[in-house]
Amino acid sequence: MKITKEKVLEALREVQDPDLKQDLVTLNMVENIRISDAKVSVDIVLTTPACPLKEMIRKDCEQSIHKHIGNDIDLVINMTSVVTTTRYDDAPLLPGVKNIIAIASGKGGVGKSTTAANLAVSLAKTGAEVGLIDADIFGPSIPTMFNCEFEQPTVQQENGKNMIIPIQQYGVKLMSIGFLAPPDNAVVWRGPMASSALKQFMSDTKWGELDYLLIDLPPGTSDIHLTLVQTVPVTGAIIVTTPQKVALADAQKGLAMFKQEQINVPVLGIIENMAYFTPEELPNNKYFIFGEDGGKNLAEKSNVELLGQIPLVQSIRESGDNGHPAVLKDDITAKSYKELAESVARQVAIRNATRQKTKIVEMKV
Repeated sequence: MKITKEKVLEALREVQDPDLKQDLVTLNMVENIRISDAKVSVDIVLTTPACPLKEMIRKDCEQSIHKHIGNDIDLVINMTSVVTTTRYDDAPLLPGVKNIIAIASGKGGVGKSTTAANLAVSLAKTGAEVGLIDADIFGPSIPTMFNCEFEQPTVQQENGKNMIIPIQQYGVKLMSIGFLAPPDNAVVWRGPMASSALKQFMSDTKWGELDYLLIDLPPGTSDIHLTLVQTVPVTGAIIVTTPQKVALADAQKGLAMFKQEQINVPVLGIIENMAYFTPEELPNNKYFIFGEDGGKNLAEKSNVELLGQIPLVQSIRESGDNGHPAVLKDDITAKSYKELAESVARQVAIRNATRQKTKIVEMKV
C-alpha cells in the first residue's frame, strides 16, 4: 500500500488531545509530515513543553498510524511545542509575553514566594521561556531565593527610552524592587508609589519573548492586585494556601476577588502548600500537622482545579534561604514542583483553548 500524507492525517484524526477533547488534526497540532519509501516522520506540536501527557499522545499516534498504514513502516514521531496564548496582538505592554499568571494568597506566611520561585524554575527546566516579577514591593524575597540579592540590573537605551534588563538566574528572567534598593532599607511608600513601581517593571523592562510571566503578588487584596489587572491582560490567577482553617478563609477571599464580575480573571487553580510534613529520612511518611486536604476541599468547593499538594520538607526552607530553589535538587520536593509545573501548564493550555481572549480589566475602584 502506498503511503500518503492523507493516510497519515486520516490516522491522526483518530487521536484526541485528552484535555481539549478534539483530534490532533482539527487542533492543528500535526505538522511536517515527511514520507520516504517506508519511512514516515511527523511533528506533533503540543501546547506546552511541560505537557504531562506527552508520552501518552506519542504512543496513541504510533498505534493509530501502525493500525491504518501497517506495522512494517519506520515511524518517527517528533514531539515539539508552541505555548498557546489568548492575548490580543495589539496589546501595548509586554507584547512578547504569551501568558501572564498572577500568583496570589489571602495571607502571608503560606509560602507563596517559595512556590512562585520553584514554579518558575520548574517551567524553565521544561524548555519554556519564563519571567518572574516580584510584585511584593514592601517585602521582596525573590532576590534572596535566587541568590542574587546584591545584583543590580543594567539599563539599555532602546528607541530613545531607557529599558531595564532583567536579572537572569536558573533560566528565569527576574525583576524585583530588591534589585533597586539596598537590602537593609525599608521601602516606605504609599500605595500609588508601589503601584507605579509595578507598572514600571512591566513597561520599562525588556522582557522579550516569554511563554510565561509569573507575578508574585503581595498577600491579601490590595492596590497592587488592581493595578495588575488594570494594566495588562492576565491569563489567569493561582491561589496558594496552607491546609489550616485560618489560611483557607483568607484564600477564599483572594479567590473571590479574581472571580468578581468586574474583574473576572480566570482562576487556574489552587496550590496547597505545606500539605503534609515529610521527614527527609522517611520520605514515605506523611504527617498532616496543619490539617488534611484543606486546599483540596477548597478547590472542590470553589469548582477550580487543585494544581498540586506540596509537602513541608526542611530542605525547601533551606533552599530558599541559600538561594538555590528546591526544584534544582533530585528529591521528593523536586518531583512535587515538576508535577506542579506540568499541572499549571496544562491548565493554561486548557484555559487558552476554551475561554475568551484575555482583556485588560476596566473598572473604577
